[in-house]
Amino acid sequence: MFISTTKLRVRYAETDQMNVVYHGNYAQYFEAARAEAIRELGLTYREMEAMGIVMPVVELHTRFLRPARYDDLLTLRTELRELPTGHRIEFHHEVYNADEKLLTVGRVVLYFLDAASQARSKMPAGLLEKLQAFFPAKGNG
Repeated sequence: MFISTTKLRVRYAETDQMNVVYHGNYAQYFEAARAEAIRELGLTYREMEAMGIVMPVVELHTRFLRPARYDDLLTLRTELRELPTGHRIEFHHEVYNADEKLLTVGRVVLYFLDAASQARSKMPAGLLEKLQAFFPAKGNG
């Protein structure tokens, strides 16, 4: 399993009239955490796009357990629980506050697509190679 953590501070503009993070902002939080996770693996979205690969979101699931509020320092835990195969990659996200209380959980599925044709594509070989180190091959017996 690959795990990455990213810290974000809630900005005033991200909250609603109740001083709670507006639910729509979590998609951006998850995106920031995914981008940092991929960066930790030695690749960036920009580099993948230069290789002709784009990664649209095809599923987004979010469950809100507790509110995040203005100026909270959040820890976003991003996990890849399975080695991605084919054109699909699934990220699991958990958002914690400074007291380490779980606030929100999410799951985001993206596809690897060829930028020119928009056809499904395989994960870039460099990314696959980096991820394989976190997913030891299962025994043969």
